Amino acid sequence: MISILVVDDSQVMRNIVKNTFAQMKIPFACLEAENGKKALQLLGANEVSMVFLDWNMPGMDGIEFLKCVRSIPKYEKLPVIMITSERGKFSVIEALQSGATDYIVKPVQEKIFREKVHEIMVLMR
Repeated sequence: MISILVVDDSQVMRNIVKNTFAQMKIPFACLEAENGKKALQLLGANEVSMVFLDWNMPGMDGIEFLKCVRSIPKYEKLPVIMITSERGKFSVIEALQSGATDYIVKPVQEKIFREKVHEIMVLMR
C-alpha cells in the first residue's frame, strides 16, 4: 500500500488529489496538511511514499518545505509532485531546482495527474 501526503491549504484541492488518486484503483493511505510546517511533522512521524505539494500556503510554503525535506538524507529521493497555480517557466525551474520530482499546473487535468503518478510509481519499483 502506498502512503501519500497531500499538502495544500485548500481542503477542496486536497479532496481533488485524494479522489483522483482513488480513481486510479491504487491502494493508498492518505495524510493531509494545510501547510509545510504541519507536513514536516507528519513526514517525521509517518512513512510516506509520495508527496503532493502546493506552492502558496501560509506558515511554510511549498518551496521552503521542499528545501527542508531535500536537506534530510532520508528524504533525498522521496517523490514530490508540485501541484500549483504557479505556471511561469521560472516557477517551474525554481521548483525543480528546489527538489520537486515533477510539476502539475492547476486546475489539475486528470489525464496529466495519472500520467505523472504512473511515471513515478514505475520509478519506485
